[in-house]
Amino acid sequence: MLSRSRWLCWNLGAIQLGNSPVGKTRAQGQPVPLSAPPPAGKRLSQKPRGSGAGARGSPPPAAFCRPAFLQLTPEELRRADDHTGRAVQSPRDGRRRLPWSTGYAEVINAGKSQHNEDQACCEVVFVEQRPSPRGWLSSREGSGEKGFYFHYWALFDGHAGSGAAVMASERLHLHICEQLRELVEILQDPSPPPICLPHDTQAGSADPNQMSNAEDRGEVLNDAVPRFHLEKAVSHESLVIGAIENAFKHMDEQIERERASQHLPGGCCALAAIYLMGKFYVANAGDSRAIIIRNGEIIPMSREFTPETERQRLQFLALLRPELLGKEFTHLEFPRRIQPKELGKKMLYRDQNMNGWAYKKIEEDDLKFPLIFGEGKKARMMATIGVTRGLGDHDLKVFSSNIHIKPFLSCFPEVRVYDLTQYEHCPDDVLVLGTDGLWDVTNDKEVAGVVMEVLTSYEPNDPCRYTMVAQELVVRSRGVLKERGWRLANDKLGSGDDISVFVIPLGGPGNYT
Repeated sequence: MLSRSRWLCWNLGAIQLGNSPVGKTRAQGQPVPLSAPPPAGKRLSQKPRGSGAGARGSPPPAAFCRPAFLQLTPEELRRADDHTGRAVQSPRDGRRRLPWSTGYAEVINAGKSQHNEDQACCEVVFVEQRPSPRGWLSSREGSGEKGFYFHYWALFDGHAGSGAAVMASERLHLHICEQLRELVEILQDPSPPPICLPHDTQAGSADPNQMSNAEDRGEVLNDAVPRFHLEKAVSHESLVIGAIENAFKHMDEQIERERASQHLPGGCCALAAIYLMGKFYVANAGDSRAIIIRNGEIIPMSREFTPETERQRLQFLALLRPELLGKEFTHLEFPRRIQPKELGKKMLYRDQNMNGWAYKKIEEDDLKFPLIFGEGKKARMMATIGVTRGLGDHDLKVFSSNIHIKPFLSCFPEVRVYDLTQYEHCPDDVLVLGTDGLWDVTNDKEVAGVVMEVLTSYEPNDPCRYTMVAQELVVRSRGVLKERGWRLANDKLGSGDDISVFVIPLGGPGNYT
């Protein structure tokens, strides 16, 4: 209630001054460009040092680099790489502000790896339409709209090296842009998406929507095959989701192709938020997470993908393709390792179809190591990795074996959608993205508490308030260095992992009231 009152007071003052409290919007709810439109698919911020998106035969990336938008000096870069001091890094005042006044903060791990293996990206990307066949959506020709913008925030949590995370931070948004190019005209047309696009200019005179309507009325065209079922309705939203999913797949394929030439060991979890036409699309592949805090309410926008949360998918794949287990693992899950002396006894188990547990007689095959073993953060798939979705890891194998992990490690994200136009938002409503370094020691309720506590101490129109929130979240999750290591306020062990946080105000570039 307090935040709403503060919002109304500030909104009234802004109206009296002739300004919108959170910027302006286009007629169709699209964000106003923050600067002159870049070429199709180009980034508006500088590239990280030592990178070259799309460059071939370039030297290996630098051993250590941080997001370009931080604009760190050499001295700041050295401080960012110090495991002892663990100084929090954020965009500095006076430097280029992030879109939407987004807050960001990060800190290096306490010695878990040589460098900070997290990476981040924040971009405004222009999607230029792809040339289309003559006649297709011809009514839109001459409208002057040749594309649209999307806003993009992403966190990449690398493991076994930062190479995959660095490449993904430089290129995933370009893959998303490429996937959306074919959809520019379709997404800007309010009519339902066509089921099939024409493939040549000769057939372009036929309107796919008219063909679809004719079939719905039972009028079968001469060259059409009779159908005895209705067409499935496909929304514009689902097209965007599909574009994001395919972009993740193409990003993973690019890492596979270039892992040798670009020296890309390991892999990374990926969490991305895309704002497009009034909606947020939050895509997650890994154990990073995102939540929305709206008027004190917590709305989960992702879930962790671990051996425990994806147990049934992994077990089902192992059942269908037992050769992937290399005769070393069993797809069944048991509460603990089975001893040879327990053959013939009955023990609790569960398979790919079960949520509960039951008893089965122990057989020789059950003595193999379980596909999923351990509990909580210690759970591992094939005794190797603690996440089940992500990018890269194409060379990862079970220790001392030739068994590849990748068939079980999916690159496809889960995409959740939040429609900003359906709710009234105030400046205290935010979307928080964080790598697992945040969530390992801080739960959703604690994060929401920090957000509300910090935001209420700043004026609603202070653009630095979201950076202050991100910094406070990182500091509280890192803790304070004491004799017994980094400790939280309750003296529990703080996060020793890399921590990266985005705090995105839901007002964005426009007022969605």
